[in-house]
Amino acid sequence: MSRTTPRLAVTLGDAAGIGPEIIARALLSHPELRAKLAPIVVGDVGVLRRGVETVGLDPDAVVTIAHPDDATNDPTLIEVLQTGPDLSDVPLGELSAAAGDGAYRFVVEACRLAKEGSVDAIVTPPLNKAAMHLGGHAFPGHTELLAHEFGVKNYSLVLSAGALSIFHLTTHVSLSDAIAGITPERVDGVLSLVHAYASASGRESEPIGVAGLNPHAGENGLFGHQDDEILRPAVERAVAAGIPAHGPIAADALIPQAVRGKWNFVVACYHDQGHAPFKAVYGDDGVNITVGLPVVRVSVDHGTAFDIAGQGIAREGSLVLALERAAELAPGWDQVWQAAQASADALQA
Repeated sequence: MSRTTPRLAVTLGDAAGIGPEIIARALLSHPELRAKLAPIVVGDVGVLRRGVETVGLDPDAVVTIAHPDDATNDPTLIEVLQTGPDLSDVPLGELSAAAGDGAYRFVVEACRLAKEGSVDAIVTPPLNKAAMHLGGHAFPGHTELLAHEFGVKNYSLVLSAGALSIFHLTTHVSLSDAIAGITPERVDGVLSLVHAYASASGRESEPIGVAGLNPHAGENGLFGHQDDEILRPAVERAVAAGIPAHGPIAADALIPQAVRGKWNFVVACYHDQGHAPFKAVYGDDGVNITVGLPVVRVSVDHGTAFDIAGQGIAREGSLVLALERAAELAPGWDQVWQAAQASADALQA
């Protein structure tokens, strides 16, 4: 199989969730994808066959391969790297330590394949954070696990739909911890990532809107000190380094403006400040990208949906978008990675 087509490691996610079903539909019901990308599932053959049956397709389409180089990219097949013990007895829709351990293991293996150059990008269906913790792996989520595996400190979860990208200063932590985590160093680091991502796509001059942490961006200190004491000075440092940052801007003004197209790059302070409006507006039309890794990682923007697992009704739209976006980004990702290092150096100068 030619490597001119990006090779994607697609992790299975949580075996008890909808990951196997959406993989089945995405890879067997969208043969047009195979002209753009070559998917290899890192996961469990038995679980995936169960998912294929659930959506009414042929479980014999799931086949095992020993190495990514053995893949054929046949659109009638799902080629799987069996990773660890069989999980086909994991019950659907329930928290499971075995499933949580498996989800962790699949991501670690995908990272290993990326490090050795066997795959060009990683695409991740959902895992369940509580299950992963039950399995003995205390990571807040995919993003932090990936950062750990690649040994990076400066990274950001980015929600993306069309031209809009929302970077996050903090993600899967309590609100009190999110406030504590908004430090000058963190804001500098994320602004460097936004500029790197924009520059690599030829949009380095586009403005970056930084959301205020507090209502009305603090209202000149009436509603909190962080906007004036942390966010505003970081924006000024970024501007001095050639990064077109603006703010802090009240989030209830900035986000609606971004949806209407005024801002294509936004920095949100905490998880729900970015996620709630993004999901309300874009639904299945969005994906989650991790910027700051040396390899592309794109994810669906939804969870494991235990409540509908096994019913065959889960929609694959977000996963299809994630596959397409990963294939688009993979050829030029080294430029993003190098630009991120250069932007960080400029801010520290």
